[in-house]
Amino acid sequence: MIEFTMPSLGADMEAGTLCDWLVKPGDKVKRGDIIAQVDTQKGLIDIEVFDEGIVDQLLIKEDEKVPVGTVMALIRPLGEKAVPTIEKPAAVYPVAEHIRASPLAKRIAAEKNIDLSAITGTGEGGAITKEDVERAAGLKLSAAAEKREQPADSIRMAVAAAMSKSNREIPHYYLETKVDMRHLIDWLASENKKRTVKNRLLPAAVLLKAVAKALAIVPELNAYWENGLQLKNEINIGFVVSLHKGGVMIPAILDVAHKSIDEIMALLSDIIPRARNLKLRSSELSASTITVTSLGEGSVETVFGIIYPPQVAILGFGSITEQPWAENGMLDVRPVMHITLSADHRATDGQTGSRFLNELKQQLLKPEEL
Repeated sequence: MIEFTMPSLGADMEAGTLCDWLVKPGDKVKRGDIIAQVDTQKGLIDIEVFDEGIVDQLLIKEDEKVPVGTVMALIRPLGEKAVPTIEKPAAVYPVAEHIRASPLAKRIAAEKNIDLSAITGTGEGGAITKEDVERAAGLKLSAAAEKREQPADSIRMAVAAAMSKSNREIPHYYLETKVDMRHLIDWLASENKKRTVKNRLLPAAVLLKAVAKALAIVPELNAYWENGLQLKNEINIGFVVSLHKGGVMIPAILDVAHKSIDEIMALLSDIIPRARNLKLRSSELSASTITVTSLGEGSVETVFGIIYPPQVAILGFGSITEQPWAENGMLDVRPVMHITLSADHRATDGQTGSRFLNELKQQLLKPEEL
């Protein structure tokens, strides 16, 4: 039997609240299917399954908050025979003998897990009626919905917790380089002349592809630090998205190394609006192997990021500004971008970081080969 557990959606997550099951026992599921929605500090997240089989048992009830790693459901692999279902006792508020309520009101309260002692009855002699219980259930749902509609503060708290943990536990080292972006800008302009407005490329897509190619050559930075260095085969690049009401989300583009610049651009166009509307899948929040942050739309030239554990590196891209540039004994003015690397000194050292930045720089100087 396959155990489906409450996923970890980042180092800052300790627990989640199950809002909705989107499947029922007996349903067939396959890898990538969304089977539940979980409320976290980052909003309401669609939770995917990564196995194929038949839903055997749902062990967690809706509106129940459980720690990361808790078994939420059992999935029977295809071809495996069913076993007798083990019913999980329902968490029902006891009905005290002195509480006056109609039998129907008691039954509805038990089904909806409503505490009758907290309800003021409007029936004869103060008895609790069916309508009283349904009103209380509606207020409970409204309160939960209102809590989910105000995510900005909780997101800031989640980010603060993760960044505080990073500063406490990770020995950062920092490197910086700068790149002449003239050729890349000219190449983008030439490419976009051939395209419709809808299909035009933005520098962000080129940057992500260049990062993936550099990581393929210097893979030590595409890793986690969990009881030692664990290199990751798939390059999943998380990128920082600023939210309109404050805070940030860090969704990931998965398997960037095997995607074209056009595919990366299409994914960015899809995922950024969903991130700002807090409509992300669990894999888009939990699978990043390295993070990229950029303040390219502003006037900041250099940004040094804080590593998001358990990753071992974060890249910062500044805005492109015109600067003096010396080359072959000649002085010129070029569009220049500063690139920074913040890396975990337990996992790599300055030599590895320098090799990576140099490789990234070479990739950006040849965008037509990406």
